[in-house]
Amino acid sequence: MRNLFILLACLFWLTVANSASVKPIQALEQFLASIKTLSARFEQEVIDEHGRVSQRSQGKFYLQRPGQFRWNYETPFKQEIVSDGKKVWFYDPDLEQVTVKLVDEALGSAPALLLSGKVKLSERFVIKSQGREGDISWVELAPKSEEDVFKSLKVEMKKGQLQWMEMADNFGQLTRIQFKNLKKNHLMPKGIFNFTPPTGVDVFEG
Repeated sequence: MRNLFILLACLFWLTVANSASVKPIQALEQFLASIKTLSARFEQEVIDEHGRVSQRSQGKFYLQRPGQFRWNYETPFKQEIVSDGKKVWFYDPDLEQVTVKLVDEALGSAPALLLSGKVKLSERFVIKSQGREGDISWVELAPKSEEDVFKSLKVEMKKGQLQWMEMADNFGQLTRIQFKNLKKNHLMPKGIFNFTPPTGVDVFEG
């Protein structure tokens, strides 16, 4: 679950503007001010400290700033993670269990600030351009605070669109996500960021 908290926050600001002439870091900062909504299909894999893939999953996510998102895991197991901007619901149908947390508690210090849209990347991260090859570019971000639970975050962009995100945590794990069919600033389905626990499930307030 720890990796999910971080990745949920990262999705609010990781992609770029369409201009190929804009440097990757500048484009990343510009997008913070421009994004309103985002949705995409995703494929995720977790790689352990020995370089082995320990988990693969896929699904779809939706987000709307500030602070609203829905992350639907479809395979290999179903799971819903939903935020209305104040609270986050983690629903596991197999366990018939819902865990509820405040957004700030669920996402941690730096990601929670990013969700607000009021903090510049340079204030929270050491940002490095990892170069460009053709229409593909890379950016790496490392948190300045030692309290953050991830070590670094690498982003791959192609033709102004987010393609891959790779997060290294402090436990030697890598979480990689590939994004497909990404759509920016379009109308979200009504009620997509609302969640009501199904009848009969256990609800735990975190």
